[in-house]
Parts: sequence; structure tokens; C-alpha cells
Amino acid sequence: MQNDHHHERPLHPTLAHVTQRITERSAATRATYLAAMTAQRKKGTQRTGMGCANMAHTTAALPLADKLQIHAERAPHLGIVTAYNDMLSAHQPYETYPQKIRDHAHGLGATVQVAGGVPAMCDGITQGAAGMELSLFSRDVIALSTAVALSHNVFDAALMLGICDKIVPGLFMGALQFGHLSTVFVPAGPMTSGLSNDAKAKVRQQYAQGLVGRDALLESEAQAYHSPGTCTFYGTANSNQMLMEIMGLHLPGASFVNPGTPLREALTLGAVKRAVANTGRTGEPALSLADIVTEKTLVNGIVGLLATGGSTNHTLHLVAMARAAGVLIDWDDFAELSHVVPLLARVYPNGSADVNHFHAAGGMGYLMQQLLAAGLLHADVNTVMGAGLDSYTREPWLDSGQLAWRPVPEQSGDLSVLRPVSEPFSADGGLRLLQGNLGRSVVKVSAVKPEHRVVRAQAVVVSDQQDLLTLFNEGKLERDLIAVVRYQGPRANGMPELHKLTPPLAVLQDKGFKVALVTDGRMSGASGKVPAAIHLSPEALSNGPIARVRDGDWITLDCERGVLELEVDARTLARRRIKHPDLSANEHGSGRELFGLFRENAGAAESGASPLFAPLAVNRPVAPVATPTA
Repeated sequence: MQNDHHHERPLHPTLAHVTQRITERSAATRATYLAAMTAQRKKGTQRTGMGCANMAHTTAALPLADKLQIHAERAPHLGIVTAYNDMLSAHQPYETYPQKIRDHAHGLGATVQVAGGVPAMCDGITQGAAGMELSLFSRDVIALSTAVALSHNVFDAALMLGICDKIVPGLFMGALQFGHLSTVFVPAGPMTSGLSNDAKAKVRQQYAQGLVGRDALLESEAQAYHSPGTCTFYGTANSNQMLMEIMGLHLPGASFVNPGTPLREALTLGAVKRAVANTGRTGEPALSLADIVTEKTLVNGIVGLLATGGSTNHTLHLVAMARAAGVLIDWDDFAELSHVVPLLARVYPNGSADVNHFHAAGGMGYLMQQLLAAGLLHADVNTVMGAGLDSYTREPWLDSGQLAWRPVPEQSGDLSVLRPVSEPFSADGGLRLLQGNLGRSVVKVSAVKPEHRVVRAQAVVVSDQQDLLTLFNEGKLERDLIAVVRYQGPRANGMPELHKLTPPLAVLQDKGFKVALVTDGRMSGASGKVPAAIHLSPEALSNGPIARVRDGDWITLDCERGVLELEVDARTLARRRIKHPDLSANEHGSGRELFGLFRENAGAAESGASPLFAPLAVNRPVAPVATPTA
């Protein structure tokens, strides 16, 4: 669908400036990527001129009619890469998708195979357990698995079936290595609303204080997470869905339609239709993933993240995702855009609403309409629908049973959830870059009240989140403090989310203490009202300054000025010995034995914390502080 009037919207100068800087920074790596995609596009699939034995293996399990079509090269052939399992409520609906997709593709004259499956772990299950230390690196395993699935090189298009935290970034990174293909991401939608997020959070805090027992906590959680579909709070999984839509890789309005509904089914079949059309084999122009994912597309993704108060995990994931397309982004880009992108949505943990309420209030279509009108999105991009973003300011509906789109309402359906640019919740996007003599980190302040955004207090230093929980349970944290939780970076233990720290720190804050967190680990899309300087780089195991912090040191964490400063002079700090703790326990159990290669080769957090992009120079190398020998 051609956007005929995007030129009428002047682009915000900061958006233009940041995009230009990214384009210049990425010139060499982007050119290399595009050259590889052009070469692959010219080469085409290996079905052309394929050896008979290879072809026989390709089609051995297919129905005769499909075999004949593929052998004759008469029709587009689609590959499904699926993250289906029924451990994840979000992914359980995918069980029935392949057959539905096959049936619909046949009606379009196309053939389909499941190219491969990728792992999909539930962070909600592994929080605080050893398995969580595989979570971040599962993104890179998914990227590798996606590449393996598509390496058969017999497909004209790919359908990506994935939703949750590391899965969409991994599918995205892997699919970009086959960016010459028509590619559509296919969501499955959020579960219907259960127990309110505010009520759930209250029970969690009561449990942390010993006011209610495990039975009450389990009942609360089960009422919140209760059926097939994505969890309804606005964490990384739903941030992924927002990203795929604002970057034009979903069908318009597809992100937050509940599973098992007629509209959800129609959107899934519509995705198949677009994948077939974009192969260029049915009369429409060819449109590949590499044609869609550009510097402008990725900037649109950052804007969407900021405008919705999305997951801090994407300060890692988006960087790695961009690198897979040869685009180099860093935290300066996030921070500069955050100053001009207003916060337009309040979805838990940044408000009481869930994603179903957000969708009902106008959802992605209203959000994108507002951002486009303000010049805060690049309209001149390609999407799976064609050229321009105008088609994404429309919402899907069933017109006599057929999928159609209509303009989104011009007014928000609920101003407590979704607002226009003229009346934002906040003038900025709520993501800040903090820097100082401890390094560089990010903080999400969209859920942090202004009076809690500046904390100066003494450090309580631990090397394991459980140690901090123990101090809390023993009543030893009843004061102003900045919790320094180190050796949680990608090289130390795979950078697990420190989600379990949120309730106790929130309890201390509610008691009137000034409280903050500083860590080289992750806090997840569920981080909340306590200021948390996360992803601190360089990490402790790389001899980052955080390794030299001692109990009682004064630290200033100032979200307003962007400062994270240890109040110890440079000479004293340099004299302090670094003695890394014994981290051997991180190497055993729950499969961690197999991930040593990932830990050893992980990049810094600001470069995406991935072991897959070592050849690309880190945007901002930080020399480790030399450890005194005497």
C-alpha cells in the first residue's frame, strides 16, 4: 500500500540527526551486508538446477501435488520457522498453525514446509533459577537455529512464528542472514485479562514481607497467568510485538488480537498471503526482509520502544538485531531520541492497564498515527504491506467474514492508557543513559516517580542476588542504600534477569528509604518503580570499575542529569585490588556446562552482549582498569 503523503510530515530534526549518525557509523558494515544479500538474491534458491537426490530429500514427505509443483518450480515455496512448544502459554497456539498455513497456501497456489524449530524458554519459569543463566544466550542459539532451518535454501519466503523475550530477537537475527527472502513475522496474541497487575504486584510485596503465604501468592499468579496467549503485562514479549509491528514486519494491527478468535485466524492467513505476494512470483513486486530492515526501520523501532515505555532488554536486543543487518546503534542513540519522544502509553509496570486495555484504547494504529503526525517516525520505509507506513494507521476487522482494514479512531478510547502527542504522560520516553566513573548504564524512569529519580546513598555490595535477598529477610537493609549487585554480566553468568529484587527494593522504598540498584546484570521488562542502573558496562568480570566498589562507598545515581558516580577519587580506586569471586558454580547444572563458549566470547552489553558479532568493532571500547600487582 503506497503512502502518498508522507512528504507532508516534516521529520523531527533529532530523528533526522540520529538516523544520519547511525547511517554514517554503519556505512561499511551495512554495505557488506547488502552486498551479501544482493549476491544471494541473484543466486536464487538451490531448487533451480538442484541435483535429483537433493530434490528427492526435499520433497520426500510431501503430498504428490506439492512434489510436482516444487519439482516443476511452478509456485512459491514457503518455509516456517516455529518456536512452538506448550511450555510457553504465548506459543501454545502455534501448535495448529502449520496445517492452517499449508491449507491456505495451497489456495494461493503455494507450497509450505516447516523448515525447522527453535528453542523457546520461559523466563517466567526460570526467574531466579540456574536456567535463567541460559536465557540471554538462548537468543543467539535461536538465531543459529533459524539459520540452520533456512540453510536448506529451497524457500522463496519465510514465516517466523515466535513471540517471547529472546525468541523474536533471535528469529530476527537469524532471518536477516537470509534477508533476500520475503519474510513475515506471525504473532499469536495475548491471553485475555486476568487478575489486575496492580493486585498481583501487591500480593508479591506482601509475600516478600511475610504477610501472606505461598498459597496466596500462587493463587494470585495463577489468576494472572491463566490461559493460552502472551502474558498481558508490557514486558519484553509484548515489546517484541510492538517492535515487529512498528517496523512493518507484522500485518497492521496484528500484535494484540487474542488467540482463538476469528480475527486472529484471519490475520494469520493474511500473513501467508503477504509472504506469497512479496516473493515477486505472483505478479506483485518482490519485497525481501533486507528491503524492509534499514537504518530508518530500526530507528522507528527505538521510537516505538520509547513512546510505549517498553522493555529495557531491548537496549541489548535491538543493538544485536541491528548488527545482524550491518547497522550499528548504541545507547547514545536511545538516549538522544528519548529526550524528544513523548511517552504515550501507560501499560503495567508503567501503569495499571495491560496490553488488552492498550489495544482496546486504540493500540498500535493510534500510536503510529500520532507519531507519524508529529514527524517522529520515518514514513518512507518498506513494510510487508508495501511502501510507507500509512497502512499501519488502520485497524483490522472482519468485513462479512473477510479481513479488511479501516481507519483507527482519531481519539484515544482511554486517556489513562493511551494519549495523543499533544497530551503525553511524559514529554520524554523515560529511558536515560547514566555515565560516570563506574561506566555506562541505562535506566528506565517511566515508572519511577520524580522524587525517587535522584539517590545518593552508601553501597551495599553483593555478587549474587540471593545474598541481597538474605540481607533483606534478616532486616539488615532498613536504611537508605544503593544495592550494587555485580558479577551478573554476560561473561560472568550469562546476564540473568534480577527480577526477584524488585519486590524487596520496592518494600524498602515504600517505607520511605531512598533506594536504588546498580548492576552489570539485567532487570527485565518488568522493572518498576525503583531506579535501576542496569547493563553497567564494562562488567565486573572484565575488570570494570564496579568490581572495585566496597560496602559503604557513597554513590550518586541521578536520572535527571544522567550521572552514575562513585564518590571515590581515581587514585584510591585504582589502588584497590580486584579479587574476582569463585564463579565456578555458574558453569554447572541446567545445561550451563554447554555455554562456556558463549560466556567467554560475549560482547559488552552496549554492543548487544552477543558472541555472534565479534568481527564487528565495539562502538565504544572501554579499556579495563589495570589491576595493581603490589
